[in-house]
Amino acid sequence: MTDKRRLGSSGLEVSPLVAGGNVFGWTADEPTSFAVLDAFAAGGVTMIDTADCYSSFVPGNVGGESETIIGKWMKARGNRDRIQVATKVGIQEIDGKKGISRDMIAKGVELSLKRLQTDYIDLYYAHFDFPDVPQDETAEAFDRLMKAGKVRAIGASNFAQARLGSALDTAKAAGQAPYSVLQPNFNLMSKELFPPEYRAFCSEHDIGVLPYYALAAGFLSGKYRTVEEAKKSSRGDSPAKFFNTRGDKVLATLEQVAKEAGVSQAQIAVAWIIATPGVTAPIASATKTAQVESLIAAMNLKLSDAHMALLNAAAETPVS
Repeated sequence: MTDKRRLGSSGLEVSPLVAGGNVFGWTADEPTSFAVLDAFAAGGVTMIDTADCYSSFVPGNVGGESETIIGKWMKARGNRDRIQVATKVGIQEIDGKKGISRDMIAKGVELSLKRLQTDYIDLYYAHFDFPDVPQDETAEAFDRLMKAGKVRAIGASNFAQARLGSALDTAKAAGQAPYSVLQPNFNLMSKELFPPEYRAFCSEHDIGVLPYYALAAGFLSGKYRTVEEAKKSSRGDSPAKFFNTRGDKVLATLEQVAKEAGVSQAQIAVAWIIATPGVTAPIASATKTAQVESLIAAMNLKLSDAHMALLNAAAETPVS
C-alpha cells in the first residue's frame, strides 16, 4: 500500500501522486477517462485534480466536462468515500463573469457540486489570483463554504508568494479558514517559478504543495525529439517552446539518469518532483492506462542523491 502524505494543515492525506483531470472530456473521452481513473484508483492514487473550466478551451466544449465525467465515474463505482476531489473556481465564466468574488465563489461551488454529483468538495482552489477582488471578500466566501461543510479545505493556485502571504494574514486577522494548499507550476523546466524560498515559506506556514505541469506538456517524457515533432502535439500549449539550452540539458540528463536507473524519462521527471523538499505530491495526467502504470511506478521510485544533484543542476541551466 502506498504511503500517504500529510497535505499541510488541510486535514487531508494524499498519495505521493495526484491524478490530473484536465484531459477528461478533451484528449480522453468518457470511456477512456473511466479506464484511466480505474487504473489510478487501483494503483493507490487517492486524489483527482480538476477545475470547473476544464475543458472550455476545446472547440465545442463549454467547461465542466471533466467534472461531469468524474462525477459519473464516482457514482458508477460507488467510491466517493475513497476518492478525494480537488477542483477550482475563477476561470470559468458564470453569468458572463470570471473571478473569485463572493458571488462567483457561491455560484461556482454549487455548479461544481452538481456536476460532480456530490455534496462536498475535498479541496477547493482559487484558480488564479484576481488582485481586483479584495482578499477579505474572497476569504469570507471560502470560510462560509468551509463552515457549511461544502468544502473540506481551500487552496490557492498560481499565487505569487507575496499574495499568498497577504491572503493568509487577511484570513488570520478575521479568524477565518486560511489557504492550506498551494498549486504552483513546477517541473524540471520551470524550477524558478517555485524557488527554494517559496518552498520554505510554504513549509513554515504548513502549506501543502501540489504542483501541476509535471511533464511540461509531455516534453519531459522524451517523446518529442525535434521542434517539428512537438508542434504536432494535440495540446494547446505546445511543448515546442521548451526546445532551448535548458531543454537540451534536461533531456540529456533525463536520458542518462533513466538509463542508469532502468526506468523511463517520464518516471524520473515525476520522481524528481516527489523528492523535492517542500513538495507534497505532483499532479500528472494520463490518456492511456499504460501511462498510468508508468506514473504509479514513478510514485514509488527513489532517486539517489547523485541523480538528484544531476537533475537539479540541469534544471538550473540558463535558458537561451
